[in-house]
Amino acid sequence: MLIWFIVVAPILVAEVFRSPMIDYRLVAFGAALPLVEVFVGANVLHTLLGSVVAMTVVMLATQKRRIVRRRLLGIPIGMFVHLVLDASWTRAELFWWPGFGLDFGPDRLPEFDRPLAVGLGLELIGLVAAWWAVRRYDLTDPEKRARLISTGQLDRSVLS
Repeated sequence: MLIWFIVVAPILVAEVFRSPMIDYRLVAFGAALPLVEVFVGANVLHTLLGSVVAMTVVMLATQKRRIVRRRLLGIPIGMFVHLVLDASWTRAELFWWPGFGLDFGPDRLPEFDRPLAVGLGLELIGLVAAWWAVRRYDLTDPEKRARLISTGQLDRSVLS
């Protein structure tokens, strides 16, 4: 489940915040970042604490550098959205870790703790959302598409 996260997270952030200054590439990166835990065997990025620590690091590391901060905030924002999109919040031991003890709960990450058909359905929804986003944010326009690719920003005119 990759398309689900890298497409739907930036769309949700764009529709909620309507900010042309957010780097939506980093939101997509942050939303996909917890998936690396499949390879490293950890679960910390699937916890609320993981996202809060990432937000704190960005805020502390970018004091007096507003432009850098604005750009990097996309990573923890994407991580927070990942928690919503993979339903980590439904597993108290994982979401609130270490509040309920040091055990993360079931060994399987939320992405793999559902039937394959559900995962494939979410990927299909991600593809449909990508098609919708191209139209919604007028990404058929070469200038708007180039701006998104080069800066990560959406044109102000499509966010109203």
